[in-house]
Amino acid sequence: MSDFPIALHGERITAVVFGGGPVGTRKALTLADAGVSVTVVSPTVTPDLEEAHRLRRVTVLRESYKREQLERATLVVAATDTREVNAQIAVDANERGKLVNITDYPDEGNFHTMALHRTGDITIAVSSGGVPGAAARIRDAIAERFDARYERAVSMLRGMRSDSLKRGDDTWQSAANKLLGEDFCASVENGSFSDKVDSWR
Repeated sequence: MSDFPIALHGERITAVVFGGGPVGTRKALTLADAGVSVTVVSPTVTPDLEEAHRLRRVTVLRESYKREQLERATLVVAATDTREVNAQIAVDANERGKLVNITDYPDEGNFHTMALHRTGDITIAVSSGGVPGAAARIRDAIAERFDARYERAVSMLRGMRSDSLKRGDDTWQSAANKLLGEDFCASVENGSFSDKVDSWR
């Protein structure tokens, strides 16, 4: 099976996570961190989810699975501790054309999550053919290089692009051709990138 990676705009997504155990907690909080509106459906939940609910990061419904709970969701995660329930969620969500992740049997869903590294506006996701431990190791190796220096560089570029678009001039296009050349990574890592940006202001 081939993966097709996409980046969803979190603030435009409504998700329902079935299951309030450790896996459901991790999935729900990761989605919430991306700005997703998250509802967790489970008779019991972890203390972390209780706290997230108290802080209004997620909504907790202390209920068992019902098909109608799928209706408003863009994205569905089945993370209950019962195989039969997860399998039924897979059938019901697929029939309704939802994005669905089945945590204990990913092939029943239509997407799986990847190992993420986030720093500022940069998000790097790694998939490794269903071997999450390998993906995590690769992600950590990438994260060592693409650190806060890149966060600052991308933030500067984003600001420059935004300002240029507001003015309606072609500064951004000219600057991007120079700033994002083959030496981009080298200039970020040796500290010369900010001086290059300043020369275009």
